[in-house]
Amino acid sequence: MSLTLSLDFQFNASIEKVWNALTDSDTLAKWIMENNFKPIVGHKFQFRTEPNEWWDGIIEGEVLIVDPPNRLSYTWESAGEKHTVTWTLQDLGNGKVNLHLEQIGFSNAKGVQGAKYGWSRWIGELEKVLDQ
Repeated sequence: MSLTLSLDFQFNASIEKVWNALTDSDTLAKWIMENNFKPIVGHKFQFRTEPNEWWDGIIEGEVLIVDPPNRLSYTWESAGEKHTVTWTLQDLGNGKVNLHLEQIGFSNAKGVQGAKYGWSRWIGELEKVLDQ
């Protein structure tokens, strides 16, 4: 059985600025982790952070979809699980953007809850980046 995490976030920013925050390696490093991401379909990349006793600190990924500035999708492989992360951006007008996150492929509800916590924390950092 595969479980899905689905979250929506709204930002006071241009769709281009939010897109850049999702696709620019230096900007991603400010709100998620150090990485070698490139928004090119087929590009293999890693998110990297300090390892700990439960995790090696590496997320392996491959870019699946790049449709600027509307949709980005990539694999997210870590701790023996492989998921697909898809970001969908919607310009709401008046300088507001809806960012929809869908992460599919979880094997259990504990993983979904952990990802929800992690993404919610990272989105808080994204808000700070967008406010700069």
